[in-house]
Amino acid sequence: MKFLIASDLHGSKKYCEMLLDRFSEEKADKIIFLGDVLYHGPRNDLPVEYAPKEVAPMLNRFADRLVCVRGNCDSEVDQMVLAFPILAEYGVLELDGVNVWITHGHKYNSDSPLPFAKGDILLHGHTHIPVNEDCGTFRYMNPGSLSIPKDGSEHSYMTYEKGVFEWKKLLTREVYMEYCINK
Repeated sequence: MKFLIASDLHGSKKYCEMLLDRFSEEKADKIIFLGDVLYHGPRNDLPVEYAPKEVAPMLNRFADRLVCVRGNCDSEVDQMVLAFPILAEYGVLELDGVNVWITHGHKYNSDSPLPFAKGDILLHGHTHIPVNEDCGTFRYMNPGSLSIPKDGSEHSYMTYEKGVFEWKKLLTREVYMEYCINK
């Protein structure tokens, strides 16, 4: 199974269209979305083509293929217009024998971790900065942001297939970082 992993769309129609194009081009089975779907939040500038009323139906067409956790900008009112659940604080996926904890990152992160076992992966967004970091007992990964990248990073997403995570530039699909879980 192939996953496309993304975070921090913040209601941008332009980057939602690009995300869905990449989902199709990558031939991924599911999108793992790490929160901040519709609202931009008070600390962010408006993203390009901010149009949450248009983004919601675009994503709803893929409701059966979305796995999402709640971001700090997501709320119950957002859930009312989305056909897939977005309010879970975290989830755990087993990928090729490894527990991958998915969360947004504003509550649970490398400084405030969940109950990880040795070798687990923490996968979260929130910072808008791509990361692949060995934290000793667990690995922390972040796909960066689809619509509002920070710290000089690119608009980006990740894929996971057959034990390999790849970080990719949203505009070009160019792989710029990777991690193999079964090294």
